[in-house]
Amino acid sequence: MKLVDGSEFEDRIAQLRILSYPDFPEVHDVDYYSALYRWYQDHPLSGKMYRWVAVTEEGEVVGHLTAFPQFYRIDGQRVIAHTPGDYMVLPQHGFQAIMLMRSFFRQVENCVVCDMVPAVIGVETRLGAEVVGDLPYAAKLMNVSRLPMPPVPAPLRRLLRLPEQFAPARGFTDRPGAEAHEVEEHVAPPAARPRAPIPRPLQGLMNRGLQAVDEALGRGLGGDLEAEVLDSFDDSFDDLFERVAAVVPCLAEKDAAFLRWRYGPGSPQAPVTVLGVRSRGRMLGYAVLKAAFHGQDGYILDLTTLPGRQDVVGALLRETVRSFRRMGVQIIRYRFAESPTSPRSTDLRRLGFFYRRGRRNKLLVKFTDSGLHETTGDLANWSLSFGDGEAGFWLR
Repeated sequence: MKLVDGSEFEDRIAQLRILSYPDFPEVHDVDYYSALYRWYQDHPLSGKMYRWVAVTEEGEVVGHLTAFPQFYRIDGQRVIAHTPGDYMVLPQHGFQAIMLMRSFFRQVENCVVCDMVPAVIGVETRLGAEVVGDLPYAAKLMNVSRLPMPPVPAPLRRLLRLPEQFAPARGFTDRPGAEAHEVEEHVAPPAARPRAPIPRPLQGLMNRGLQAVDEALGRGLGGDLEAEVLDSFDDSFDDLFERVAAVVPCLAEKDAAFLRWRYGPGSPQAPVTVLGVRSRGRMLGYAVLKAAFHGQDGYILDLTTLPGRQDVVGALLRETVRSFRRMGVQIIRYRFAESPTSPRSTDLRRLGFFYRRGRRNKLLVKFTDSGLHETTGDLANWSLSFGDGEAGFWLR
């Protein structure tokens, strides 16, 4: 086990990443990961970032882990906590996974983790981290091209000049009473496309309907408040953060300086769209939006308002849906901790969001101070969005 200092291991770490994720072509973009670490050097805690590698006697790097530091505000105190990230170990050297994570917990005093990989969570809890709870995962369909072809009534089929039959989607069938597992056994999916798409004429009709429904659902949300696109994080974000921190016991320290670093030029997620709601010059709430590099998925990286201001939440959500529609995204994804500063489930469902059970992140914590650990161990004490910490750094 070696502590990384300088660029000695960079090429071998890049090769490890490629071997660890053979199904992800983006890991071949070595410059992206190098740029991410250069970006982190601009963080005020960059001197407390630690990296370890597991190296064989032959000099091969077979494991890697980074400890990313961040400021949190816990019960009014400014606290440093680390998050393990860029964690990878070759399968034939699995025992190094424990050794790397043990190095992490020996080095840091406190940790805050958002993770969804059961094996990694198992290692973290084995070494003392406590699972606080699951972060809700909400999504909203913006384009029916993500759906399989449903049965189409004959009159509508003739009106749209659709063919009489479509290859059934995997797990779907036109046969009344047939269960999904029967279809899996008897219907071979098309080789090039695992499920039949909805034909384009019908897609256009349904997508226009979705847009009309969204506008109707959003009408009246937020009252007279309007969300505007912002071009910078000014001092009003400092004021908002302090007002939020006075009420919420646990949150990442998201003042204007942090937000400029997190989402400004040089950030792995730049460029982003920032929406804000103001009243009499004071910031009431904001949202940070990102369209993925392939253009299909839109992410709400952060949505924070003054506690209890559901009218501000409504105005931001309404404009979020409009903004993503203009970007052409097909689905919106939102991972967060429900809190007084976030949307409630009723707010999201009103705009057509649905909750997904799978692929939820778990929040884990470990704090040296027993009082801080107790406070952070209650999910109800947290205001947290996916973009706040390490979990959101890798989104492209």
